[in-house]
Amino acid sequence: MKSVELASLFKALSEPVRVRLMALLLSREELCVCDLVEALGLPQSVVSRHLAYLRNHNLANASRRGVWMYYRISDNARSSLSPLLAMLAPSGDLGAELETSLTKLKQENCCA
Repeated sequence: MKSVELASLFKALSEPVRVRLMALLLSREELCVCDLVEALGLPQSVVSRHLAYLRNHNLANASRRGVWMYYRISDNARSSLSPLLAMLAPSGDLGAELETSLTKLKQENCCA
């Protein structure tokens, strides 16, 4: 990975909400925006804005099914971020936040 690409990646991950989004997307094949809103406990507009940022930086892909938008981590981002987030997830606050978010994801699927 070139230094410019690496800097762009770290800039994208400089926002805690985007780190949590990427970790959640890594945990599933794909997720609906409504599931991410529920898991993060944030307004839909905030989640959608961060997802758009990730999509514009080629870290996530989106597809529409009816009225629902589904996001998945891009293949390039998956290979780049899996080791990094796996290393960070168990530690400290990020691990606790992700565990809480993953528990919320398991409880219900709002758009099914």
